[in-house]
Amino acid sequence: MPSEFAHHFSINNIPYGIASSSQHSPGVVTRLNDSVVFLDAVAQAGLFGSKFETDVVDALSKTTVNSLASLPKDTLKHFRSVLQDLLRDLSKIQQCVEPVENVRMHLPVEVGDFTDFSCSADHMQNCGEAVTGLRTLPPSFLHLPVGYISRASSVVVSGTDFHRPWGQYRKDGNIVWGPTEQLDFELEMACVVGKPSNFGQRVKAEDATKHIFGIVILNDWSARDIQALEMPPLGPMNSKSFCTSISPWIITTEALAPFRSTLNVPSRETPPNGVMNHTSGIGREAYSIDLTASVASTEDANSKTVVCRSNVKTMYWTFEDLIAHQTCNGARIRTGDLLATGTVTGKEKGTSHGCLLELTVGGKQSYELKNGEKRTYLQDGDSVALEGIAGEGVGFGDCTGIVLSAQES
Repeated sequence: MPSEFAHHFSINNIPYGIASSSQHSPGVVTRLNDSVVFLDAVAQAGLFGSKFETDVVDALSKTTVNSLASLPKDTLKHFRSVLQDLLRDLSKIQQCVEPVENVRMHLPVEVGDFTDFSCSADHMQNCGEAVTGLRTLPPSFLHLPVGYISRASSVVVSGTDFHRPWGQYRKDGNIVWGPTEQLDFELEMACVVGKPSNFGQRVKAEDATKHIFGIVILNDWSARDIQALEMPPLGPMNSKSFCTSISPWIITTEALAPFRSTLNVPSRETPPNGVMNHTSGIGREAYSIDLTASVASTEDANSKTVVCRSNVKTMYWTFEDLIAHQTCNGARIRTGDLLATGTVTGKEKGTSHGCLLELTVGGKQSYELKNGEKRTYLQDGDSVALEGIAGEGVGFGDCTGIVLSAQES
C-alpha cells in the first residue's frame, strides 16, 4: 500500500536528503515513490562506474548535502540524469534501497545563515489589519523584499517536536514572563543556496537561479505575544528564533522547472531599482506550488483539519529577488544558507491565510477542528503539517511538528 506521499516522488522528482537506517549510516539519499536510495552505497558498489569525478562520489558520503549542493549546475544536471536512468530498475541496486518507513530523516543541510523575508502583500496587509486595524503595506515593501536575519542554530528537520517557548509579553496591562499564550505556525518555503557568492559581489536577479540548489517547505513557528512586545523598533528576535522546521527533502530547481513561468509572478506596482531592476527573463519567473497547512489534536487522530490552501505564486517577490536583495550590499551567501519567503498567503479570505494571526484576526476569532474543538492559537499537543506539491510526480511531502508543553523555568 503506497504511503500518503509516494506520488510526490516520481522519477521526475529526484529529491535529495540525509537519511540513516539500521543498515546504513547517515548519508545523501534520494527517493523514488516509497523507496529511499542510499547514494554512497550505490557509489561504493561501483554502480556509477566511472561516470563521475571524485568530488561527486565524495559528496555522497557526507552527513549534509552541502558538498553536493556546491557542485556546478552542469555536474548536478548530469548526476540527476544518471540517477533517473539508474532508478528505472531498482532491482539492480536493491542492496542500496530501503523502504521509507525503515529510515530516519535528518536535517539535510548545515545552515550557515537563515534570512526570513516577507514576500506576500496579502500577508502583510492582513497582519496589519489584525494588529492595528489598518490594511496597509510597509513603506519599503514595493521597493524591496523586507526581511530579517533569524537563528540558523534553531533550524530543525520535520518531525522534531519542541517545547512551548518562554518570553516576555503584555498581559492585563503588565509586562509578564511566562510561556507564550499565542503560539502560531507560518506556512513558508525557502530556497537552499548551492553556489556561494563572493564577499563584495552583487548578484543580479537574472543571475540568481544559478545560486539556488533547491526548495524546501519551511515553518517559522512564532510566538505572537512575545513578538508584539519585542518587535518595535528592530523586528522579531526571541518570538521567532526558538524553532524553525524544514521538510527533509530538497526539491531541485531542475525538478521544478516545468512548473516555472513568467505567468506566476504578479505585476510590479513600483519598478524596483538596482540589482532587482528587471522586467522579464529568468529573474521574473516563479514557481507554481500548491501548499496546505493542517492543524490536529494529537489526542484525536480524526481531528486533522486543513486551515489554509495557498500557492507560492501569490508572492510579490521571487526567490531570485531574495538573493539579489541579500547580496546587493556585497554580503555573501554561502552553500546551505536558507532564504525564506515569509508566510505564503492567498487572496481568499478565511481559506488561504498562511498563519493563525491572520485566520483568527489576531486571536479575536476562533476556528474549528473536524472534531468540533475550537482554537485560536496552538495548544499543547497540537500538531501542524505543511504540505506542498508542484504537479504530477513532483512534490515535497510534508513538514510536521508537535507542540510540547513549556519546560519549567
